[in-house]
Amino acid sequence: MAETTFGAGHPGENAFEDPASLSYEEARDQLVETVKILELGQMSLDESLKYWERGEALAKRCEVLLDGASKRVEEAIAQSQQPADS
Repeated sequence: MAETTFGAGHPGENAFEDPASLSYEEARDQLVETVKILELGQMSLDESLKYWERGEALAKRCEVLLDGASKRVEEAIAQSQQPADS
């Protein structure tokens, strides 16, 4: 009889994707899901801490990406305000 396997993750310490590989939208969505899981409060302390650490890493990734986007916008605005050379 064949076993049915659900999910694509791998058990263990590295079951989560590296936040550095995620886009802003992916990191934000995973952060929202992580918060929902934590709010359920149905995990052991160790599991909760792993999810908390994951949430912190995802929040940091979002912050880094938003800072980069903000700098790009500021540079574009500054560039558009410079007089055109003739």
